[in-house]
Amino acid sequence: MNWDRVESNWKQLKGKVREKWGKLIDSDFEQIAGKKDQLIGRIQERYGITREEAQKQADEWVRIQEERTHATTKR
Repeated sequence: MNWDRVESNWKQLKGKVREKWGKLIDSDFEQIAGKKDQLIGRIQERYGITREEAQKQADEWVRIQEERTHATTKR
């Protein structure tokens, strides 16, 4: 799954994002709107981590979502 797909499927993915990063609040989700830079910035802010660490977490989350999507479609 790439970030274009995240952005286009944002409404469906918000719950999974909320599970991963529970410190994000409703207004964060409105501002993020599926945009990678916005998500990274909010993760960095809410969790007090470096931008690099936030980006690493976000990229890993997308990779996992992609793996789950492929596993589901192969069934």
